[in-house]
Amino acid sequence: MGGRRLWLAVLAVVVVLLAGTVAWAAQRGDDAPPDPVRYVNLGDSYSAGTGIVPFAEGAAAQCSQSEANWAHELATEHDLRLTDVSCSGAQTKDLRTSQSAGVAPQLDALSPDTDLVTLTIGGNDADVFTRTIASCGVAAARTYGAGNPCERQYGTRFADTVERTTYPRIVQALRDVRAKAPNARVAIAGYLRILPADRGCFPTMPIAAGDVAYLDGIQAALNDAVARAAAATGATFVDVTGISTGHDACQPPGTRWVEPYLNPVNAAPVHPNVAGEKAMAARTAEVLGL
Repeated sequence: MGGRRLWLAVLAVVVVLLAGTVAWAAQRGDDAPPDPVRYVNLGDSYSAGTGIVPFAEGAAAQCSQSEANWAHELATEHDLRLTDVSCSGAQTKDLRTSQSAGVAPQLDALSPDTDLVTLTIGGNDADVFTRTIASCGVAAARTYGAGNPCERQYGTRFADTVERTTYPRIVQALRDVRAKAPNARVAIAGYLRILPADRGCFPTMPIAAGDVAYLDGIQAALNDAVARAAAATGATFVDVTGISTGHDACQPPGTRWVEPYLNPVNAAPVHPNVAGEKAMAARTAEVLGL
């Protein structure tokens, strides 16, 4: 009988010690993995990685979202739990409303539990990218790539559109993101450099020689609008102009990060290739301190 009492007493001591050890471990978090970072990627074709195969499984076909886009690269490299709703052709309004049948408003992917949001947006508003390149391409064809016909015809029209229309829309878009994901860190990236500062590569990029600096200036105005919108809303701006200098669409394969208008390789024309998407991911990680 005495032996049984002794055994029960020892058992009681062991139970107490184990309970204390478990409580101490739980307090330190030793027995529980850290919660994954809930990461949502929004935005347009520069976010989606348009034209780059393989395409992302489960994404709407019309969004042309790639598994090799910069959000997927960032999530893989830094073990983030990614929800990617980026979509080719998206404008700021498509964050709030359905872009097309089967594509939900992008903001629906956000919640107070979202930890990180990334995006590129604004380039499609008022058709800034497509209208500028198309208009300058037509003008260049008329002069066989000589002179600055686009600048002479359009002057400040495109840059004025960026300031009057695109900038306030980006500000509102970032405010909408903040309202849906109040606890998230929000990072908006600029657009990789499409052209060199002065000398172009007509007709591979169908911009007249004298219009190269003009078009580069319009893109600089767009990136500046993105930067100012980020500052106005407390978002983080990911500046990619410096790192993409020398990697524009006029450079040879292996050097360029943006594919040219003629003969693009595994990317849509005038859009980032795999190297460009990887560069955007690396730059974003650097800026965010991941």
